[in-house]
Amino acid sequence: MSDRPPHSPGLLPSMVRGALASPFKRAVSAEAPLPADRLVRPGARVEPGRLRSYARVCGFGQAGSLPLTYPHVLGFPLAMRLMTARNFPLPVLGLVHTGIEIIQWRALPLDSRPELTVYAQELRPHRRGTEVVMVTEARLAGELVWESRSTYLARHSATPDGTVARTDGHDRTATAAATDTAAGTATTVNGTDAAADTDTAITATTATWELPAGLGRRYGAASGDRNPIHLSPLTAKLFGFPRAIAHGMWTAARCLAEAGTPDAVHVRIEFRAPVLLPGTVTFAAGDGHFAVRSRGRGPDAGERVHLTGVVTAPSVPRS
Repeated sequence: MSDRPPHSPGLLPSMVRGALASPFKRAVSAEAPLPADRLVRPGARVEPGRLRSYARVCGFGQAGSLPLTYPHVLGFPLAMRLMTARNFPLPVLGLVHTGIEIIQWRALPLDSRPELTVYAQELRPHRRGTEVVMVTEARLAGELVWESRSTYLARHSATPDGTVARTDGHDRTATAAATDTAAGTATTVNGTDAAADTDTAITATTATWELPAGLGRRYGAASGDRNPIHLSPLTAKLFGFPRAIAHGMWTAARCLAEAGTPDAVHVRIEFRAPVLLPGTVTFAAGDGHFAVRSRGRGPDAGERVHLTGVVTAPSVPRS
């Protein structure tokens, strides 16, 4: 176990390290060993100014507790540190954030200093490659009050010797560093398909969001995640996107802010397709399900699903 000081470790060094190391991780497998490291950040400090900016850009109102998604922001630098380490088996270039599961047993006060623990839980085969599950836990006075499981996919094809190699064609449309866009890939979260029921559970639009071109820069400044695919059309085109795309975790946070959630909650979200900026999307919610969709251009264009989610009561006991 590695202990880290209370200040944030920062994302830029990890992104650079990951970009440099990725070309040397060309063969991956669900049988590869995962590092056993658990990175711990005791007394994680919430910066009030950055929190206010985050709440504004994501649509969270005034409250006496942290937004449901904010512990992910606090823990993400630690996750990146693990995923860009030399002993992490998957290349971070092209790694796609396909889903997140969040369980909160009680809200974290605004002035809380949670202890964060981040570790890689498992590798598992996927029809399009290999997935890794990254866990973030938040504790107050030793009590587990919040946890998440993020699923990231390394896309590749099988090779004759049974290992798997990255498909370079996917790399051109993937991210610069462990990004949270689905690039059109749906997957499962904790073994359940959050999208399966959502597509048919809700049909009525409850909100329409006009997303400005600078949304990625605003969210990046508030969250610290300044991945180039979110910042401008020029930097996004370097990785195969026609325009900058919204952070998947912004889309998730915006949905939860719009829907509202109780203090004790279990959320499962799938990132299914990137949201291009600027753009217009619709939000629909009902019976514990929600989705973000958009219409393609032209009279015959169909509807595209960008995100689906399910909200239930938590059923896993605290530990």
